[in-house]
Amino acid sequence: MNHPILRFLSSLLSGFATAVVLAVSPGVFAADEAPDAMIKRLSTDVLDTIKADKSLQSGNLAQVIALVDSKIMPNVDFRRMTASAAGPAWRKASPEQQKRLQEEFKILLVRTYAGALSQVNEQEVVMKPLRASPQDQELVVRSEIKGRGDPVQLDYRLVKTPSEGFGWKIYDLNVMGVWLVDTYRGQFAQEINAHGMDGLIATLAERNKANARKG
Repeated sequence: MNHPILRFLSSLLSGFATAVVLAVSPGVFAADEAPDAMIKRLSTDVLDTIKADKSLQSGNLAQVIALVDSKIMPNVDFRRMTASAAGPAWRKASPEQQKRLQEEFKILLVRTYAGALSQVNEQEVVMKPLRASPQDQELVVRSEIKGRGDPVQLDYRLVKTPSEGFGWKIYDLNVMGVWLVDTYRGQFAQEINAHGMDGLIATLAERNKANARKG
């Protein structure tokens, strides 16, 4: 994972984050916006915003957290993302455990995201033809990020949600054939099998604290 674009994209929502919205506020666009048009707009916004903001490029954590909360999370079904990563154990977890897992998972992804922003330079987004019908409630939007070196595959899984300003939300991300949720599901399952849900939450919390100490 030495290619600059790969380092950026493998971290990106990772996360979000996944995922990917920076310069848009909820409710600005119609809920019936086509899913590929939404991803094209959001992907372009994220790249342009990072290129124009030195504090984001430097990985300023407070800036990135504020950015994620206000711009990215409204466009991500993060509960579903976390539940999918946790697997069957999610349904057995208490509401408090679910809440804590989402919080620690989000911090982990945001810190990864913050460290990736400096990799953005001359990339651009190229969308692939959308294979979907009007009846679809879930679908995959495929794209490529082009810049220096070979193009990088970047695909999104979206689910159609009740209209709240956004009709489609991202719940998974594929970088070069590897789905984000699948990657974390394996890691989470090992920890849950060994130490239970509380053990997973504690492990993520400790990892986040260690990352914080490293700056």
